[in-house]
Amino acid sequence: MRKGIIIVVAIFAVIVIIILYSYIEVSNGPIQPLGRLSFVKIENPDMYPDHPHSQLLAEYAEERGSKCALVVHFAGSSNYRSYWQNTSDNGTNKSVYIIEASYIDTQGLGSVNLSQINKSDSLNLALHGVPAGRYKYLSDGVVYNSYDDLMTHVYTLARENGQNGSIPMVWHGSVRGDNPNLNPGCGLPLYFEILTNTYGIIPAYVYTVYGLIFPYLNDPFKNFELSNYKTLEQLYVQGELNFDYTDITTGQFQNKTNNITANITKNLPSFE
Repeated sequence: MRKGIIIVVAIFAVIVIIILYSYIEVSNGPIQPLGRLSFVKIENPDMYPDHPHSQLLAEYAEERGSKCALVVHFAGSSNYRSYWQNTSDNGTNKSVYIIEASYIDTQGLGSVNLSQINKSDSLNLALHGVPAGRYKYLSDGVVYNSYDDLMTHVYTLARENGQNGSIPMVWHGSVRGDNPNLNPGCGLPLYFEILTNTYGIIPAYVYTVYGLIFPYLNDPFKNFELSNYKTLEQLYVQGELNFDYTDITTGQFQNKTNNITANITKNLPSFE
């Protein structure tokens, strides 16, 4: 009995040391990992000015005194243009610069749904990191052939737009055809790669686990998204969540394409 208690205490001590070590490493670094931003799309295209998830990310950044925030994706049809997102603080308008980045898997299209996840490949990436040359990266309409080139772009944008200190980072997290409680969604591999390259594999594991928990504790849309995820995924696949918009560089939207989207999204909870 006593031996069992000693083993439990030893395991607990190791876990505490790992978490403390990870916290110290990250607290002194250039990236502040928050976690998953969303569970499903509620409007498309996403992460444009005044999109609910864009507003939410800006609020996360403002709460942490940051001028910028980074959101990472799996590359699709967007050019992942960075932009200013307005916030409101006691009636005073402020803005956060949202930096978008995505990865392109040159050895496949990524895991579209749970049935297509390559478990051995995912495990190998988790244990050994991303092999050199496997990923390309896309941000602001430019394809970067190396991770270093992408992050130079990210840090340059942050510096040019007033960033001091670490940049809050999320992965987009939206799922289009699975249960979002089981599928971590869009952008996690790039999030994990940034953490691994910036802080090492142990903090990457710790903050990825924390990041999976983060939206359940902080996302004000979680109940709406999780209770309606099947409907929202179906609407997205059918194009029913799409906006018409006039200028991708400004994100100025026209009307939603149909009344179904308006009826679904009009009851979104406030995050203020």
